[in-house]
Amino acid sequence: MGSTFGHLFSISTFGESHGGGVGVVIDGCPPRLEITAEEIQLELDRRRPGQSKITTPRKEADSCEILSGVFEGKTLGTPIAILVRNKDTRSQDYDEMEQKYRPSHADATYDAKYGIRNWQGGGRSSARETIGRVAAGAIAKKILHQVANVEIIGYVKRIKDLEGAVDPNTVTLEQVESNIVRCPDAECANRMIELIEQTGRQGDSIGGVVECVARNVPKGLGEPVFDKLEADIAKGVMSLPASKGLEIGSGFAGTLLTGIEHNDEFYIDENGEIRTVTNRSGGIQGGISNGENIILRVAFKPTATIRKEQKTVTNEGEETLLAAKGRHDPCVLPRAVPMVEAMVALVLCDHLLRHHGQCKTL
Repeated sequence: MGSTFGHLFSISTFGESHGGGVGVVIDGCPPRLEITAEEIQLELDRRRPGQSKITTPRKEADSCEILSGVFEGKTLGTPIAILVRNKDTRSQDYDEMEQKYRPSHADATYDAKYGIRNWQGGGRSSARETIGRVAAGAIAKKILHQVANVEIIGYVKRIKDLEGAVDPNTVTLEQVESNIVRCPDAECANRMIELIEQTGRQGDSIGGVVECVARNVPKGLGEPVFDKLEADIAKGVMSLPASKGLEIGSGFAGTLLTGIEHNDEFYIDENGEIRTVTNRSGGIQGGISNGENIILRVAFKPTATIRKEQKTVTNEGEETLLAAKGRHDPCVLPRAVPMVEAMVALVLCDHLLRHHGQCKTL
């Protein structure tokens, strides 16, 4: 059950990093939605390995195949299956990891839980699993845009201690995609790229923060009390590999304010709509969207698999050393951007369908 996410718009991902392929089955997509493999491919190209000098050199085209659920360019309302075949695998790079556990990776915990694991490329714990999420996210984005003109844009906010100056209310996709690190602040992006390259040459890795904004989100999305919108967003983005923290709106900085400083006062706009003067709530109040921009930040740790020698143990309980081989991102942040967008889109799409099913018709 751990590979399935969502209620009305649900996905189940499958596959291992060095297996035959990875993919997703999407259930609950409304019929007659126009969608093509090319539209899905645009999102997968933003996630794929080998796209720049600061990502893993593994060369995968990540070409998607729609196996079911789409006919003559339109969804049928039946399950949509999407497959991406693995091509550039070098399983021999992981031979040493058959016995040796990578520090801070999932090797030891998978063995503890299942008593067996696919040690080639990390198997199911590899970030390659996110291909299915991004493919499904492309469809969720299209539903959101078509029904409510929702726009979701993610970008790299911080790499280690380098933080870009970005306004989430005005940032554009073109600004995000203008450089290989996906930071809209061009001057900071150059310094981020230099830092990632330097860290990679040293055989080490670094982490950072992805910020994401969802605009034009309708009011009323979210299900009290356990399916609050921020709770489901938290589950979605925190299920991404290497994610370690989430902030929505003011986040932890809000704890430094008093109530009068933090509260978002209301006013009536020129269209007679209830709006808030500020948006420290990040577009969600009481677990329900309030019509303001949803703004969130996701913290990603440094990549666990590094070439620097570290102390570890074997699966037989013997102390040893490991300097990992293989091809790995020195920083996951640039490729994590479309992953965060996808999870936010999946949550919003699911809640949009739930809201319309309960409260109104599409």
